[in-house]
Order: sequence, then C-alpha cells, then structure tokens
Amino acid sequence: MSKLAAQDKFFDLSDYGRPFGKFLAQQLKETRFTPIHVTLLFGLSGLIAIACILSNHYFLAAFFIVLKSGIDAADGELARLKNTPSYVGRYLDSVFDIILNFMIFMAICWVSKTTFWYAFAAFFGIQLQGTLYNYYYVILRHKSVGGDSTSKIFEYKTPKALPGETQKSVTLLFRIYTIVYGLFDKIIHALDKEAYKVKTFPNWFMSLLSIYGLGFQLLIIAVMLPLHLIEYIAPFFIAYTLMVFVLIAIRKRFICE
Repeated sequence: MSKLAAQDKFFDLSDYGRPFGKFLAQQLKETRFTPIHVTLLFGLSGLIAIACILSNHYFLAAFFIVLKSGIDAADGELARLKNTPSYVGRYLDSVFDIILNFMIFMAICWVSKTTFWYAFAAFFGIQLQGTLYNYYYVILRHKSVGGDSTSKIFEYKTPKALPGETQKSVTLLFRIYTIVYGLFDKIIHALDKEAYKVKTFPNWFMSLLSIYGLGFQLLIIAVMLPLHLIEYIAPFFIAYTLMVFVLIAIRKRFICE
C-alpha cells in the first residue's frame, strides 16, 4: 500500500533514499529479515556515522549519514511488501531517529567549538522542523484516498497491537515516543491547531515543506561535514528553524479549509 494516492504524491526533497530503500526491500522480501531488522540496521549506520564524526573522518561520516537515510526508507517499504504494518516498527523508527539526531549534535559539539547549548538548540530546532513536516504529512496521508494511516495525527492514545506484535511492546514504545516527542507535538499543534481541517495540501506546498524532512536535514549535515563547515552546522539549523513560522503562515494564508 502506498502512503499517498497518486494525485497527492509530491516531489519530496527528503526522500532521495527511497530508490535504494525500495531496492533493498525487494532483496529482503523473500528472506527472514523483518522491517525491525532493517530499522536496527539504519540505527547501526547512524552510530557508525557518529563514530566517524568523533574521529574526524567527515567523508565517511557523510557516507554513513546518507546510507542511513537509504536504509531508513527500506523498513517501511519492506513492511508494505510483506503486508506487515507495525506500530512497534513505527515507534522504534522514530525513537531511533531522535536519539541519533541528539547524538549527532553532541558529537559535533565534542569535536568543534560549538557549545553544548548551541548544539542543544540546533537539536531542538531540527526536531521542531521535523515535527512540522510530519504533522502536515500525516494529515495529508489521512486525507488521501487509500493512504497509509498507521501514523496518527494526534498521538494521545495507545494503539491496539497489530497482528505479529505484542500489546506490551506497543504500549512501551508508545510511552517512550510520547515522552521524547510530546513537547514538539504540542508546540506545533499550538502553532497551527486548525491544520487537520484542511481537505488536502497542494503538491507545491508539500515539496516546499520537505526541506524539513529528516532525510534533507541529514543531507545538509552530510554536505557540510566534508566541506569542513562543522562550526556552522548548529548555527545554520538554529536559523533554519525560523522557516517554521514562514511555512505555517503560508499554510494559514493560502491553504484554508
């Protein structure tokens, strides 16, 4: 099942890893590998990237950051190929992302002149950006005919476990998810409470919004690292966060109910 109906698909700048993700998923389709195994693999790729940053191997760090984005696309693709949607996979993926993002900025702080608070502000900013992207994207998926609705617009209730997963695992991961993402969700919902009433988002807006997709954010870091612009990564993402208000203003002005 596709995430979106054909008419709602847009050019996603953050989804450059999708072709590799589809290829990897096809290779694993008839194997015993599960989407959870793939999620663990992208987590490993992210940890290797962080180790490379700490050892000043920035080209290798960039490679594993981009590879992580490709593998990240494969777990969902494999779940769709095997028809095994999973809340465990959905929450584990998100929890891994936020942990890896935090560790990336802490690694940048460790090896550069970036202060802890600058690095933390950049991390906070990148999560707020990603939350805005996910908020609008999930709304679009729910409005799209035949779209994927595993993700919820408002994550406030523990979902019922799907076949193949235990309720205990779903409940545990949901609680962790709400703890680490809850504040970001509340901020974005407060900034645009009425977005869920919109019938759809035009393709041009979603393409613009995709600059806040995690894949594109990581691509920026992957480009800046080998160019020896590590000192500018945190300031860039702090300033980049200001676009949150611009995008919300565009939504309210041009995309109404």
